Amino acid sequence: MNNHRLSIQGAVCPIPLQHDDQVLLGHGSGGKLSQNLIQKTFYPAFDNPYLLAGDDAGVIQLEIPGIGDTTKLKLAISTDSHVVAPLFFPGGDIGRLAICGTVNDVAMMGAQPLYLTAGFILEEGFAISDLEKILASMHYAAAEAGILVIAGDTKVVQKGKADGVYINTTGIGLIPANVDIHGSNARPGDLVILSGVIAEHGIAVLQARGELGFTSGIVSDVQPVNHLVSAMLAVSHQIHVLRDPTRGGLATTLNEIACQSEVGIMIHEQSIPIASAVMAACEMLGFDPLYIANEGKLVAIISAEDAQAVLSAMRLIPAGKDAVIIGEVIATPKGRVLGKTILGTTRVIDIPSGEILPRIC
Repeated sequence: MNNHRLSIQGAVCPIPLQHDDQVLLGHGSGGKLSQNLIQKTFYPAFDNPYLLAGDDAGVIQLEIPGIGDTTKLKLAISTDSHVVAPLFFPGGDIGRLAICGTVNDVAMMGAQPLYLTAGFILEEGFAISDLEKILASMHYAAAEAGILVIAGDTKVVQKGKADGVYINTTGIGLIPANVDIHGSNARPGDLVILSGVIAEHGIAVLQARGELGFTSGIVSDVQPVNHLVSAMLAVSHQIHVLRDPTRGGLATTLNEIACQSEVGIMIHEQSIPIASAVMAACEMLGFDPLYIANEGKLVAIISAEDAQAVLSAMRLIPAGKDAVIIGEVIATPKGRVLGKTILGTTRVIDIPSGEILPRIC
């Protein structure tokens, strides 16, 4: 394997790139294999500055000529495919996941999500009653987020060629003129805020598969966070980065930010909120909760002077009631995430190489 370097928006991070002959489950994990596939296969095919920015949504600016002036609109556009197994899990289902996942990706650019499209790949023999449950869930999630599904598509494949249903959603949102949020904007001295407890989604899905070996009250955190973002923007123009820590969990998300911004990030692990039942499940299964997927949380990188005001505003919103400062941005080591443990030692928190939990979102 040759050592290449990954460059996104000017950031330079050491990523071992290799030539893979086949697609593996790990290519969908959000970790190093995913980055390898994107860098070696997708980026060369669709090379353009909007894509290479490496954010949760592409940002474009439209200029609309008017009488005497020109209106400028800045839009965030994101697309996502959802293949979770099982389709129904504690706290949600693939329909709610599809709406919230795309709404949240658009919101991570500071945009107000407005409209979504939805495409369905249905397997022959799939129960119409289950499809109706999924559509009802999507309807309620869209209403919760305050968006409309305005277009869609349906295809049917032969029995055995899909897991019941796959859903693709594309979202579009409007970015306010004074908002400039990108993964490359983190600066030394900024503070890192996490909106709440982590790892609930991944463990809830694992429980629904019957792989925990016991039952618990753990439910997925899947929820839209766009209203939370609006509350944050209302009190600060110094929010530099927003990300939702989905595939690969909090650890992978922080590594992506550190890479894009060419900074280091130091987190204080004892500050990260983790439910006792989730921690017990992770300890029993040998998982690190920092790498487990979330579907209703966000990470914010904010100037230190505005952090307390943003934190207070977040705690007034249900999706941010458990928000907490978990660390800070440091100048070095660039592209690295470090964790201060409860024992006072420091460890490197890297990106996972392979698949932790397949078919999680």
